[in-house]
Amino acid sequence: MPGRLEGKTALISGGAGGCGAAASLLFAREGARIAIVDQQDGSALMREIEAAGGEAMYAACDVSKADQVSAAVKAATDRFGAINVLFNHAGTIVVKPFLETTEQEWDWLMAVNVKSMFLMTKAVLPSMLAAGGGAIVCTSSISAVAATPMEVLYDTTKGAVHMFARAIAVEFRDKGIRCNAVCPGFIRTPHGMHEVDALTKLGVDASEAAMKAMQGRMCEPDEVAKAALFLASDDASFVNGAHLFVDNTFTAI
Repeated sequence: MPGRLEGKTALISGGAGGCGAAASLLFAREGARIAIVDQQDGSALMREIEAAGGEAMYAACDVSKADQVSAAVKAATDRFGAINVLFNHAGTIVVKPFLETTEQEWDWLMAVNVKSMFLMTKAVLPSMLAAGGGAIVCTSSISAVAATPMEVLYDTTKGAVHMFARAIAVEFRDKGIRCNAVCPGFIRTPHGMHEVDALTKLGVDASEAAMKAMQGRMCEPDEVAKAALFLASDDASFVNGAHLFVDNTFTAI
């Protein structure tokens, strides 16, 4: 039985670690050729995919830099042809009191979490349009709609991601492009556990008991990857401009 991404090329920014790595592995199992784009070394992950019979490449890239994004996308299209699926996953976090947040941190996180999606989407769309369409998935967060103390900057970036995904969907719907956002709760990744630790040190209750009350348990990386796979696949052919929360009722309570 063919995979849900059989014959397609998927570029995954931030694809070397955490949920991005889980998506790289899952998308490859579903038949996609994988372009891993990340500052973190994705060579071992690329070899793991290839050892399992898949096709993959790795391009080192600071996704907030236009020249590096252009070079990574060119390397991917030179290797695999048009990109059919773009998973805009790369991102990071700043956890600190608002009045201690610096202008440099504001500019940096906006560049990594928001500008990166502008650059990557703008670089990928021409080949996607030339191929007759494609699917874009952007990683947003519960933080786009549920504010957390000590995360004003992070929450703001994810609010921007929320609307970026919706606006791209509206502008390019009639050209065969779907764009949706996947919005995880707290995730059991190095990034997610760093967030929990940082919040706890600043007096925010991110204890196991609080997590159980908010979302039952920690979300696992493959659960985010599976949601992204649905949005990237033809199973979601009429899902466009949506925000899919992977948070076990965190935002529903």
